[in-house]
Amino acid sequence: MIEDLLQDANRRMDRSIEAVRNEFNTVRTGRASTALLDRIEIDYYGQRTPLKQLATINVPESRLLTVQPFDPGSLRAIERAIQESDLGLTPSNDGKLIRLPIPALTEERRKELVKVIRHMAEEGRIAIRNVRRDVIHHLKELANDGEVGGDEERRAEERVQKLTDEHTKTIDEVLKHKEAEILEV
Repeated sequence: MIEDLLQDANRRMDRSIEAVRNEFNTVRTGRASTALLDRIEIDYYGQRTPLKQLATINVPESRLLTVQPFDPGSLRAIERAIQESDLGLTPSNDGKLIRLPIPALTEERRKELVKVIRHMAEEGRIAIRNVRRDVIHHLKELANDGEVGGDEERRAEERVQKLTDEHTKTIDEVLKHKEAEILEV
């Protein structure tokens, strides 16, 4: 029973780390990447739809993204969604294709992006601590019901804390790497 709880906690914590990595991919650095547009959703016929389901996104140059919608009627909505996003990109539309030049980041914008990714990392840490809280709560329930002894409960809590520390450290390492990538000139 305790092993099942610990394995489930490990799985959920791993998913939290993966979610943070995916969020980090949507934050722009100095280079163009299709992952930048992953968070953008378009109001398409009353439905919130991810951009990558409505258009082909390409990287023809290191500082340029192109977005070619499958439905030319959605061009304006896509353009508006990109402008309203927090990416700081200005789309140019030629009637069939949207071009997104990726400008070089200013020092001020780099610092803003570092704040954004620190916030994302903190959300990941909170998710990991929530998993720890849930597992410890279940362990206490098992101990109160008499299914496990007090010593077993304490050992399991120590293992959960160790898991939490390991996963938090991983998030910190990923954050450090992304910060270096953003601050690189």
